[in-house]
Amino acid sequence: MTPAARLSAAIEILADIETRRRPAADALKDWGLSHRFAGSGDRAALAGLVYDMLRRRASSRWLLDSETPRATLIGMLALARCHSADSLAGLFSGDRFAPEPLTAEETSALASRKLADAPLDVQADVPHWLWGSFEAAFGADAVLEGRALAERAPVDLRVNTLKTSRDKLLAELEPLHASATPLSGWGVRVPLGPEGRSPAIQSEESFQKGWFEIQDEGSQLAGLIADAKPGEQVLDLCAGGGGKTLEFAAAMENKGQVFATDSDKRRLAPIHERLARAGVRNVQVRTPRGAVAIDDLDGRMDLVLVDAPCSGSGTWRRNPDAKWRIRPSSLADRQKDQAAVLRSGAKAVKAGGRLVFVTCSVLPEENDASVQAFLADHADFAATPLGTLAKHAGLSGFGRLTSSSDLGLQLSPNRTGTDGFFISVLQRA
Repeated sequence: MTPAARLSAAIEILADIETRRRPAADALKDWGLSHRFAGSGDRAALAGLVYDMLRRRASSRWLLDSETPRATLIGMLALARCHSADSLAGLFSGDRFAPEPLTAEETSALASRKLADAPLDVQADVPHWLWGSFEAAFGADAVLEGRALAERAPVDLRVNTLKTSRDKLLAELEPLHASATPLSGWGVRVPLGPEGRSPAIQSEESFQKGWFEIQDEGSQLAGLIADAKPGEQVLDLCAGGGGKTLEFAAAMENKGQVFATDSDKRRLAPIHERLARAGVRNVQVRTPRGAVAIDDLDGRMDLVLVDAPCSGSGTWRRNPDAKWRIRPSSLADRQKDQAAVLRSGAKAVKAGGRLVFVTCSVLPEENDASVQAFLADHADFAATPLGTLAKHAGLSGFGRLTSSSDLGLQLSPNRTGTDGFFISVLQRA
């Protein structure tokens, strides 16, 4: 496919996403199946175009003063890929498979409209109804945070210390220009390839040998702050595919016991293969069959991790379509889910144990408010001082990482170069 033909296809795919209100990944997959002539390079380039359009949807449409997929593409190319009006005219030529030429209105908008004149939520590419939450969370930095969440995310790996060291992994991945992450002592960062493509990291021999797992540095820091120790009894209550379960097992040196469960057994499915590849021996997977999955653990756990259901607003760099699909009703539903899972997790914490509440969100409603509501109903729990949290993770200057209520740490792309994560440690008396 020519570059211009890819632009036409990107417009078509975005129209499908918005007309049918479907995830971007599904629309891209269907397009690929119905256009078999497109090679892997074409499909990767199209994915990059579509996701970048979604990352910059609000600002792109404001720049062109239009809500169409075509306007979204033109605006994104101007804002995110620094195309001039002349270079855009060369791509939008109207030739075979190319988009129609720029109209007089489009050319005028590109020349006259400046993003600095747009409303703040548009400058930040944040849904308008969520802008108040962003300002509550980040104050004067809210626009910077929104823009950081509209950038592409790097590929972060966590070294599996049960099998190797970070130095050995860095040497193994030297051809990929891997480097140590700045905050997590277990982290390795691999730069994106041409046109922002993610490297085929899972095809590396070191991955097959279980030397690392793909895990954002912010998620690694949440595990470091939880501070699972060898010999402890640990419950990963919302384990999903097992990312933090694996992190705990490595930190515990395969000593003690980790119980991993999730309300949806389908999310647990990948965990068994990952545990085997990583050489983990101290994890017991509890597949849910009603409440009995963890009833016998009440009052026994040194550490309970609640990686709570949330909007996923902290992962918009990786899932940009999610920010435009979130609705106020779904946000309220997630808050109810959080309250329920916190109550369940609290029952398993023994006296003197800790309940670690984590979200991949930057919204105070899902973070500070959930912790405040829990503490109001559980007088035997108290939030751990933020200095202690930061010390566990080796973070300096933690004051800038505090959440709006000082009940936890708020990581974010602008503050820490990670996905957005909220972490609060609640100690039982």
